[in-house]
Amino acid sequence: MQLASIGSSLESFFEAVGSFFESVGALDVGPLALGALAFIAYLSLRARAFFHTLRAAYPAERFRFRRIWGAYIAAYGLNNVIPARGGDIMKLYLVKTSIPNSHYPAVGAAIFVEAVFDAVMAVFILTFAFTQGNFPKPPDFADLDAFSLSFFASNPRLTLFLLTALVVGFLVLFAVLSARVKAFWARVRQGVVILKDRRRYLREVFAWQLAGWGLRFTAMWFFLEAFNIGGSVHNVLLVLGTYAVAAVVPFTPSGAGVQQALILKVFAGTAAGAAVAAYSVGLAIAIAATTLTVGFLALVFIFDIRSFKEAVRQGRADRERAEATGQPV
Repeated sequence: MQLASIGSSLESFFEAVGSFFESVGALDVGPLALGALAFIAYLSLRARAFFHTLRAAYPAERFRFRRIWGAYIAAYGLNNVIPARGGDIMKLYLVKTSIPNSHYPAVGAAIFVEAVFDAVMAVFILTFAFTQGNFPKPPDFADLDAFSLSFFASNPRLTLFLLTALVVGFLVLFAVLSARVKAFWARVRQGVVILKDRRRYLREVFAWQLAGWGLRFTAMWFFLEAFNIGGSVHNVLLVLGTYAVAAVVPFTPSGAGVQQALILKVFAGTAAGAAVAAYSVGLAIAIAATTLTVGFLALVFIFDIRSFKEAVRQGRADRERAEATGQPV
């Protein structure tokens, strides 16, 4: 049964890819370019919010926004082509080496701060999406042609077991590293210190992320227009709902497969089937190509690194070297 699900998912994916290349000539290049620009602007505002979080964590250190921006964009671009958010390893390394006397736990905790806003937005967006008749409810995820999502939805006991195993594993790791736990949590608290100052958080993080989401909304509108689906508040919110669901299953680059299956389901009957199939793949390709290109340029001209692979390798080596020598990470 699971093999049939995988086969169905792959067949649906390749059909969508075929529809995309067949409809390339019908793309509206103007809205496509505007969507790409708006999306980079959205990421830039998020990077600025991240910079403010780091500045609150390290008030005595001097570091430049352009390096934080470069690390943020490069990581997002890499996350669009490799699974399980592997680009975040590179982001940790690039940010840590950009801030004097910084540590991985604090930088990692600072990355978490932006998730607070995202969780709030996800609640509102998914509440809207699930009230629409064409957006599948969680019990219906098992019937979608997306193996990673349908597998967990159709195997709730296994899902519960895996979640329990993760919690137990964390507790065991916590006990094993108890001698270093105190220092570790002190650095974690340092990374999220801006959350203690409500006014500063709202002014320097929340407000920037909110403005960023306005640009993300604009980008999605332009992409819908570019692929002849039709930009509207209703359609954009549904697309953002597919992103929110796909983020829960990060086993493929940017939730590829999951998001495509949701888009095909959501827009079935509201636009031509070929156009929807082309959009489901074309949206991912457009964002991946844009962010990967800008991210690579950031690596070259800001960090003097010539490949994503080199950046990830340096990040892993730096962390392993620090752990092996007993230096604080």
